[in-house]
Amino acid sequence: MRHTTLILLFAFVTLINSSAQDDKRTRLSFVLSPQLSWLSSDNSSVDGNGNLFGYNFGVVMDRFFDTNYAFTTGLTINTTGGKLKYADGTTMKIGGETQEITEATYRLKYIEVPLALKLITNEFHRSRYYGQFGVYTQYNIKTNDGNGKSMNSEVNFFDMGYQLGGGMEYSLGGDTYMMLGLIYSGGFLDVTDNVIDDKTTLNRFTFQFGIIF
Repeated sequence: MRHTTLILLFAFVTLINSSAQDDKRTRLSFVLSPQLSWLSSDNSSVDGNGNLFGYNFGVVMDRFFDTNYAFTTGLTINTTGGKLKYADGTTMKIGGETQEITEATYRLKYIEVPLALKLITNEFHRSRYYGQFGVYTQYNIKTNDGNGKSMNSEVNFFDMGYQLGGGMEYSLGGDTYMMLGLIYSGGFLDVTDNVIDDKTTLNRFTFQFGIIF
């Protein structure tokens, strides 16, 4: 799976880098963003039990269709998760063994593909400001319980949600900018796959940091 991820990243970078060389309306960013995430359930017997710190890194592409408007997409590795507390306990398969637990930690790793509309101001004092909103899809590649024990069978492969945020871009000279922003992501779908009849969604605050070329 790690080799597959590297191949996907290489193919994506090659594709958008070629596009950027042919068309100035396309630009490429490398992002490395810490984030705070948590899980929430619509079932009263399941409670959120804490946040987890993670990170999101990879490649983002802005495709401008006007001076101040762009479509944003990318390919990133998203390390996230959260903690849940079960009032009546539940059975889970952790590290290959089925056991009954009342608390669970989900350390999730996804390949994420966002799609958003970005609105950017004109530049003044070497700075530009932006807002963006859209959706994301992500595909689970690994889950553990925080102690290295696999929980892959306890989560769904596919997740989807919305994103809303903004930030600033500061010119470092030429076409190079430093990007700083804050993005909130809220899930639409149930990320867990267990015996409890509920919808557990993943929520995140991502502190976006990147270099635009």
